[in-house]
This record gives sequence, structure tokens and C-alpha cells, in this order.
Amino acid sequence: MHMAPEEVRAFFGAFEINEMMANNEILIFPPAISLLAAYKCEDRDPRIQLGIQNVHWEDRGAFTGEISAAMAANAGASYALVGHSERRQLFGETDEQVALKVAAVLRQDLVPVICVGETLKEREAGRVNEVILNQLDLALTSIPDPETHFLIAYEPVWAIGTGKTATPMDAAGAHGTLRNRLEQAIGATTAARTEILYGGSVQPSNATELLAAQDVDGVLIGGASLNPQSFGKITCAAG
Repeated sequence: MHMAPEEVRAFFGAFEINEMMANNEILIFPPAISLLAAYKCEDRDPRIQLGIQNVHWEDRGAFTGEISAAMAANAGASYALVGHSERRQLFGETDEQVALKVAAVLRQDLVPVICVGETLKEREAGRVNEVILNQLDLALTSIPDPETHFLIAYEPVWAIGTGKTATPMDAAGAHGTLRNRLEQAIGATTAARTEILYGGSVQPSNATELLAAQDVDGVLIGGASLNPQSFGKITCAAG
């Protein structure tokens, strides 16, 4: 829960796209209360696209406090995070619910960013591939058309907000596993152009190394994205 509308406007006032990041795809996911302010902000470079952090799987109904994908699209979102590690860990979001949300997002022509990742306990038990593939497989049941545009974000839960970071080798291993499954599910050509992001304590100090890892196409930035300077440094590293 960061970035009220006035803070979002201040962020865009301080963040500028320079030559080193001009060819990058830059997405920002403000909280729902600030999405419309971000969309209308005159200081936002139009090359920066916006997304919603979470949606409900129904298009409308009596779900007090929830936001539909249709509402997000109407407020300026083009993307939607689905199954973020904090949603799974703190709110008990299941793989089945994630699949329903993917379908809801696609009904509104938004691009889902499907988040997968293992806990420390699962990692220590040697279940990394099993866990992330189960999560991915169920999400893919909501994507019947192999040409559908979607992104995947690998978020090792043990590295979220802990200061711990997967090594480039860790990231490459998980991303390679996900890429191989995509090849089986949607074909090698489409799998090759599906972007797989790494998320987990990404900082200016480690972004270059992580982005150089095999099958890492970008990063999903957490706390470091709250500061326009650190966000800019990471974005430059992806250039």
C-alpha cells in the first residue's frame, strides 16, 4: 500500500525516460485508488503503460471492496498483475482463483502478468519446478488461444521484501523451466516471444546481473520502484 494520488503525480514529475531506457517497455502498477490519477497525470510520459495490482474474477456483483478488470480498464489500465506473491501468501489466493482472474483480465482485453513462485520451505524441499509449473499450468487453462499476449513473472517468495535475491543462476534455472513449459503449451515461436520477468528484491546494484541471465526478459520491481531515481537506474540497466 504505497503511493496515494498526489505521490503518484510527484513520482511522474521526477521520472524521465532518457536515451538509455527509451527502447524499454515500462509498466507501472499504482494502487487502484491512484490508477486514474496516474492515467491523467500530465507529467507521465505516454510511453509508460499502466496496470492494476489486483482484480476480482467476476465482472460485476456484490463483492464489497473488490475491483473488476472492467473498472481497471476504464481507469486507464492496460495490464493486470495476477497471482502476485503477496496476494497468494497474505490473502490465501489459490491457483484456481488466479486462473479465474486471468480469464477476467482477458475478457477486458488487458494483458495479464501471471506471477508464480515458490516459498522457502518448498525450495528447500526441492520442489521449485513442481510448484511453479503447477501454478503456470493452471493459469494457462484460461488462455485457450496460443497467440494471446501475456507475461510471466517469477517471484521466489523467499526473496520478496527480504533483501535476499535469487542468484542469476537461480533465476535462469526457473525461467528456463517456465520457458520449456510454454514451448510445450503454446509452441516454440510464441514461447520465445513471451516475456518472463524476475521479481524479488531487485535493486540498482543487482539489476544488470539479473537481466543478463538466460531467459530473463525483464524485472518486476518492488520497493525499489517507489523511488524515481532507483527505478530509473534499474530501467537503464534493462536498456
